[in-house]
Amino acid sequence: MGCEQSDRSGAYALLLTGAPGVGKTTVIRRVAAQFEMRQLRGFYTKEIREGGERRGFRLLGFQGQERVIAHTAFPKSHRVGKYGVDVAAIDDATVLLAPDPAARVYLVDEIGKMECLSEEFVSAMRLLFAGRTPIVATVALRGAGFIAEAKSVPESLLWQVTRADRDEMPARVASWLTERWPSR
Repeated sequence: MGCEQSDRSGAYALLLTGAPGVGKTTVIRRVAAQFEMRQLRGFYTKEIREGGERRGFRLLGFQGQERVIAHTAFPKSHRVGKYGVDVAAIDDATVLLAPDPAARVYLVDEIGKMECLSEEFVSAMRLLFAGRTPIVATVALRGAGFIAEAKSVPESLLWQVTRADRDEMPARVASWLTERWPSR
C-alpha cells in the first residue's frame, strides 16, 4: 500500500489520495452504494465526455443534485488546466456539505484545485473538519493552500489509493466507517 499515516483511533476524517485516474472517485461511489442514501451527505464528480474526449466535470449530490462545475467551453476567468471553472456552481453545491444531524457520513469527491477556487467550499470543509461526523474525502495528490491544509488535519488519516489496492479499498473504507459509528 502507498503512504499511509499510522492508524489513529480518534480519527474521524479519512482522506484518499492518489494519482489522477487511479480510481479515487470509484472508491467513493462504491462506498456510497453500501449505505442508505438518506444517511449520506456530500457529492462525487463525474467526467463529461464528448466524442471520447474529456470536456468537463459534473458534480453529483447523493440526493440527486447536479451541477456542471467545469468545462472546456466555459469562460476562462477561473481556470484549471484547459477547463473554465464555474465557481458559482461550486458555491451553490456547498449546501450538500451543510452540517446535518441526520448525516452518518460525508463523502466528498474531491478536495482539488477546482473545488478550492470556491471560498464557500473551503469554509464548508473547515466546518466539517471541526465537527465529529465521519468524513471520507478524496484529495489531490499534490497541491498547496487548502489541499495541504486538509492533509494536515490532526484527526485525519491519509490513505493512498493505487491500482493494486483500489478494488479492495471500498471494503476497507466501509469497515473504517463502521468502526466510527457502531451504535447508530
